[in-house]
Amino acid sequence: MTSARDFAAPSARNSAATPNSTPWDARYEWRAIALLTLASGLLGLDRFIVNPLFPAMMRDLSLDYQDLGNMGAVLAVTWGLCALLMGRVSDRVGRRRVIIPSIVVFSVLAGATGLVGGIASLLVVRAIMGVAEGACVPAANVAAIEASKPSRKGFNFGIFANGLPLIGLGLGPIIATQLLFLLPSWRWVFAIVAIPGLVTAYLLHRVLRDTRVAPAAEGNHGSDSARHEWTRALRTHNVPLCVAVMACTSGALNVVIAMTPNYLTDHLHLPVAHMGFVMSAVGAGAFLGGLTLPGLSDRFGRKPIMMFGVFAAALSLWGFMHAGVAATEGWLFALLLSYSLFAFSAFVILIGPMATESVDVSLASTAVGIISGVGEIVGGGAAPALAGYIAKHFGIEKVFYTALGGLILALLLIATLHETRTLARERSPAYGSRREAGLRARLLRSWASLSRGSRRS
Repeated sequence: MTSARDFAAPSARNSAATPNSTPWDARYEWRAIALLTLASGLLGLDRFIVNPLFPAMMRDLSLDYQDLGNMGAVLAVTWGLCALLMGRVSDRVGRRRVIIPSIVVFSVLAGATGLVGGIASLLVVRAIMGVAEGACVPAANVAAIEASKPSRKGFNFGIFANGLPLIGLGLGPIIATQLLFLLPSWRWVFAIVAIPGLVTAYLLHRVLRDTRVAPAAEGNHGSDSARHEWTRALRTHNVPLCVAVMACTSGALNVVIAMTPNYLTDHLHLPVAHMGFVMSAVGAGAFLGGLTLPGLSDRFGRKPIMMFGVFAAALSLWGFMHAGVAATEGWLFALLLSYSLFAFSAFVILIGPMATESVDVSLASTAVGIISGVGEIVGGGAAPALAGYIAKHFGIEKVFYTALGGLILALLLIATLHETRTLARERSPAYGSRREAGLRARLLRSWASLSRGSRRS
C-alpha cells in the first residue's frame, strides 16, 4: 500500500523542472498526474453529488425545483467569475498556492452542506464553493501540463480531464444513493465525501512542486496586458462564436445533470438506488466521449466531428425525453450514456483543440479562459435557473426542451465556425519545414528538366 512517505517530493525551493540539466523525473510525473486527476474527480464529486441527494433534501428542507435550479446556477456563476480571474493569479504566485488551499476550502464546504437549515444557507455555501472550485480548475489544468513530459502532455491531460466525469458523474450518483441506505441521513453523506478531498490536499502538499513565476506576470502592466489580450482574442472570428457554443452545450449538459435525478424519481417513479444506477450513465458516457471523438477530430476535422456529436446528442436526448414510464432502466441508461458521450465529446473538442487553434499560441490560455468562464456563467448559471422555473410551473418533464433547444442552437452556431485543424497544422514548424522541403524539391526537379532540355538542344 502506498503511504504518504512514498509520495513525498523535494521542497519547492529546488523543485522547478530543469529538463535541460537533469533527467526527466518520471516518478514525480505519475504521482502528480495521479493526484491531480483524483483532485479533479473529487471536485466533480463535491459539486454534483448534491443532485442525486436532492430528492431527499427536498423533503427535509421544504425545497422545490426552482431551488434546485438556483442552487446549480449560483455555483456556476461564482465558478465562472473566479475562473476568469484566478488564472493570472496562479501565474503570479504559483500553482501550489492556489490548488491546495482551494481543495481544502471546497472539501470543507462540501461537508458544511450537510449542516444547512434552508435554501438561504445552502445558496451561500454553494456560492463560496464555486469560488474555490473556479480558482482550482485553471491552476490544476496548467499544473497537469507542467508536470508532464512534453511527449506525454496530450495523453496525461486526457487522463486528468477524465477524472471529473469518471468520479464526479459516474461514481458520484452510485456513491450518494448507496450511502443513503447506510447512513442515518443525507447530511452524513456530505460529511463523508469531504474526507477524501482533505487527504488529497495533504498529499498534494507533499508532492506537487511549485513553478517559477511566469515572466509576463512579473511585469508592471499586467492588467493592461490582460485587457489587450482579451480584445485580441475576441476580435478573431471563432472566439465569440465558441463562447456562444460553449454556453449552449454547457447549458444542455448542466440542465440534464441537475434535473434528471428528480425526473427519474418524481416523474418515472424509479427507486432512489435505481436512479443512481441510471445517472451513472452520465459519467460513463462523458468518460468514453473524452476518449473517442476528440481523437477522430484529429483526422476528420474539428467542425464536422463537433456537428456530428451535437446532432447525435440531440437525437439521444429526444429519445430519452420520450422513453416514458414503460422504458426499462437499461434503455434509459443507454440513452443517457449516448447523450453524455456525444455532448461531452463536442464540449471537449470546443474547449480544447478548437479554442486553442482559433488564435495564436500566445493567446491560447486567454481564449480558453474567456470561453470557459463566460460559458460556465451562462450555461451553468442561467440555464439551470431557467430549467428550475420551467419544472416548477410547467412540470419537470418539460425541462429537457431547454437542453434540446440549446443543442439545436449550438449546431447552427458550429456551422458558422472556421475549421481550425488545417490552420493549426499550417502554423506548426514541422509543417513549414515540410512545405519548404517540398518547394525545394519541385524547384530542383524543374531545374533538372530545364538542364536536360538545354543539353538536347
